[in-house]
Amino acid sequence: MAHQHTPALQEKSKGHSLGLVFMIGIVINIVYLLAEALAGLFCNSMGLLSDAGHNLSDVVGLVLAFTAYKLLGVQSSRRFTYGYKKATILISLLNAMILSVAVVFIVVESIQKLINPDQLKGGVISIVAAIGVLVNGFTAYLLLKNRRRDLNVRGAFVHMVADAMVSVGVVISGVVIYFTEWSMLDGLIGLAVAVVIIFSTWDLIRATIRLALDGVPMEVDYDQVIASFLSVDGVIDMHHLHIWALSTTQNALTAHVQIRDLSEMENIKAQLKSKLDELGISHATLEFESLDFQCTDRNDDTPED
Repeated sequence: MAHQHTPALQEKSKGHSLGLVFMIGIVINIVYLLAEALAGLFCNSMGLLSDAGHNLSDVVGLVLAFTAYKLLGVQSSRRFTYGYKKATILISLLNAMILSVAVVFIVVESIQKLINPDQLKGGVISIVAAIGVLVNGFTAYLLLKNRRRDLNVRGAFVHMVADAMVSVGVVISGVVIYFTEWSMLDGLIGLAVAVVIIFSTWDLIRATIRLALDGVPMEVDYDQVIASFLSVDGVIDMHHLHIWALSTTQNALTAHVQIRDLSEMENIKAQLKSKLDELGISHATLEFESLDFQCTDRNDDTPED
């Protein structure tokens, strides 16, 4: 007889798989980070050292993302009724801050290299960076399937892709330096690394800050939520609508809903929760009001455009 897997078991299986992905990614990136830093010191290459600095932030990012993934599974308690879900957003914000510090470090060191360029071993630089392309590309591939489920996973994925692109640039610079001895290119590559990091992570940083401030998650359309409410037969009006993120994977909503007939409340509630689930809102708390009821403070929190 065939065994049927329940959604809970399937989700648990995905969780174990994601945890293994994080562990593999952390180990191979730590090994490469140490090798690249040593090679950068040996070759006195800012391109390799700046990329190693960025890789360090990526390793920290992977560790933080793994920690956030673990915190999602912590059960709620009387002190923390939502568990530690909110910590995943704080971790994502911390990751963004670490990345910003790494960018500043890379820019400062690259400018110094432009002012005082050193003789470099272009061949070694290219070989080490080429290995980086493989390491970062493989880690990004491991995270590919789960990048849409969690902001922390998406952050780690974006970092890995950006690193792979940067490593390609370092490979090219190493080849050019090997044949031309134009060492100033090393500092330029360091600045290019910083620019790539900023552009590749700007949306991620913006989304993280938005969630930290309990803003409406970027993947949720506020107007579409209102339209879905009003599309349900029996719903007359709604107010006190609040949408925020419980974690990097779970969105919540509260609202007051005015309906024509309170006897239809359970049916209307089921329809609304189904529509909200389709819009990416899995936790909804709805308060129903009759036509005769007047909410005295309904205009106090009307959002501005």
